[in-house]
Amino acid sequence: MAAGGLRAPVPGRCGYFVERKKRFCRMIPAQGRRFCGEHGHQEEENDRKRIPCPLDPKHTVYEDQLQKHLKKCNSREKPKPAYFVQDINAGLKDATEILDEQVSPFLCYFKGQIDKIQGEPFWFLYFFFQQLPISSLSKEELEDLIKKLKKASNGIKPILKDQMLSHQALQEALNDPKNGESAFKHLKQQASILGNMEKLHLLGPGRCFIEFGAGRGKLSHWVDIALQDAENVHFLLVERATTRFKVDGKHRKRDYIFERLQVDIQHLCLNKVPILEKEKLPVVGIGKHLCGAATDLALRCLVESYSTQYDERNEEPSPKRFKSDKTDIAFNNSADERSGKNVSENWKPVTGIVIALCCHHRCQWKHYVGQEFFRTVGLGPVEFNYFQRMTSWATCGMRETITEASTIDAKSKDQSNDIEEHDQVHNRIECSSDSLQGLLTVEERKQIGRLCKLLIDQGRIKYLQQRGYNAALQYYTDSSVSLENVLLTAVPSQSSVPQPTA
Repeated sequence: MAAGGLRAPVPGRCGYFVERKKRFCRMIPAQGRRFCGEHGHQEEENDRKRIPCPLDPKHTVYEDQLQKHLKKCNSREKPKPAYFVQDINAGLKDATEILDEQVSPFLCYFKGQIDKIQGEPFWFLYFFFQQLPISSLSKEELEDLIKKLKKASNGIKPILKDQMLSHQALQEALNDPKNGESAFKHLKQQASILGNMEKLHLLGPGRCFIEFGAGRGKLSHWVDIALQDAENVHFLLVERATTRFKVDGKHRKRDYIFERLQVDIQHLCLNKVPILEKEKLPVVGIGKHLCGAATDLALRCLVESYSTQYDERNEEPSPKRFKSDKTDIAFNNSADERSGKNVSENWKPVTGIVIALCCHHRCQWKHYVGQEFFRTVGLGPVEFNYFQRMTSWATCGMRETITEASTIDAKSKDQSNDIEEHDQVHNRIECSSDSLQGLLTVEERKQIGRLCKLLIDQGRIKYLQQRGYNAALQYYTDSSVSLENVLLTAVPSQSSVPQPTA
């Protein structure tokens, strides 16, 4: 029972050997006991039976205390907050709407597969075809798919503008030798995001910053540092998962709100968040490496669900003008206010969006905001499902040859320190499973992968433009810092805001 040379449990610790971890349990047992509460059933003298928790079988509970445990188990269903509205930002509401549109073309694509799945439920067909790898395509089908991609991308600039900026708020941290390479890469990205926000005049008092996919909340932390003592600034950190090592504690003694919303973006109704209901502050949506469909959910949450409902709700009197001189500066940034117009007349609920994009291979057609754009260029859910898979080629092309595997392992070990960057494991699986029998070279795959990402992002740009925003894509950091180095920015276009009078 040796585990790395450890033949006995550490004194004072549980004596149960965890086979999966190849070590002894490190929990502290009760006085006089050999095993902890989780492994107490191992003791012969203990006649109490432990059973898996019905809410989460990953942990066990004494059978005679089950009812008591169910009332306090962390896996129990908790009351939904007021801002939880089921699928408000999901996009397509009816599953049959997806099935009717998606499965039928798939049946035409894979005539040879039909006999294998006849008689299966209709929903299974949808699931089955979604899982088909690109390697299942014939050479002719793949070539046809690439032709469609290039035709749809015609007219889109393949090279984005460089906007690799920085911000003074992070200079001390960037120059700190105590920060390792991984920390330095994150700081450099955060500095560039803040630099782009400053260029768009989004850093200022009198607004609410909403960080989507907040994780530990470091981006909001640096925005706060950049704002220094700006008045009437609030932060909402949206994260569906429970996160460790959050930076929220550093902001608890401040006068403004630094609130964490533990909810999936898909179900987040900003109009029902108490601080936004009360203050009616302009909103700035931010995010660093917002994975796949989460970007589409966030855009719809801001531009569609929140802005539309706000306009409907605010047929009532508009928000009051703040008395503080410093806060007035935030509203006086626009040309309209410099001309003396009333603040409430031109106030926009969402004044800016700055999101570092990531993990296009995790996009989903049902949530994608660019569906209309795809249809206008002759594409649909079939092509989208392939293109979103092919986007992984853009970030896994570093694998020039199989013989470089050891080098790649060393690189991925450093990158794996940050899961929020992008799913390295998924990329490696996509690269190996979609080998395509040598139909494409590594460089061709990388080019096609980048084109797929650009096309998907172009749909997001068109979506924002149709809703009155000046939207743009730019490189905000070097590819040596992060392979996912594209930043999506959007601010209300002048045509959507009343122009100042002479």
